[in-house]
Amino acid sequence: MPVLRQVPRGEVTDQIVLNYYDRLFGDRDPVAEPGTATGTPGDWWTVFALSPDIFKHAVDGFAVYRNPARTIDPVLRELGQTRAGWVKGSQFVFSQHCKSLRGLGVSDEKIAAVPHWTVADCFDDQERAVLAYADCLSQAGGRVPTAVFDKLRTFWNDEQIFEFTYITCLYDMHAVITRALRMEYDNRDEPIVEIAAPEGFNAADFLSAARPAAKPST
Repeated sequence: MPVLRQVPRGEVTDQIVLNYYDRLFGDRDPVAEPGTATGTPGDWWTVFALSPDIFKHAVDGFAVYRNPARTIDPVLRELGQTRAGWVKGSQFVFSQHCKSLRGLGVSDEKIAAVPHWTVADCFDDQERAVLAYADCLSQAGGRVPTAVFDKLRTFWNDEQIFEFTYITCLYDMHAVITRALRMEYDNRDEPIVEIAAPEGFNAADFLSAARPAAKPST
């Protein structure tokens, strides 16, 4: 279950939220009967419904990147979103945008190579450039070498670079929020935990350096 409370259908008073509930869940209560057509639990929607104005802001953001006014190639855009999901460790964002890439006709070879793109030969120069920039945004916190912008400018203008920057950072944010609140596929236990030592292990034996042998008295 997510960290925060989910809003059942019977408590929804905002028409925009209710419209999305109808679109995604039909007449079901998504809290009592979870599940969407894509196979996700759907609890992103029921948690964001806690704040209808933030819900609207978020779904408006989805409309922004799908707006026909966008001028960047949707495949390059989705590579950025998918890579941001992987870098931030969001199973949900990564998985959903793998599906979006596949829907755009991207090969399974390329989709499988997004996690290790730096050593994959299947990406062209433009794809490698946007993946490098996505890493600068999501992995390096916005620290971007000038050479990356120089490469982007060989095929994008400033408007297109800005579009990609905004959309990639938007999905970086969604990856962080989804992980933090353990929504959707990010409802997972922390994998980095202490592994118990064998029975009878003494921590002092592990931490203490061996004592030098005593010198014989003269």
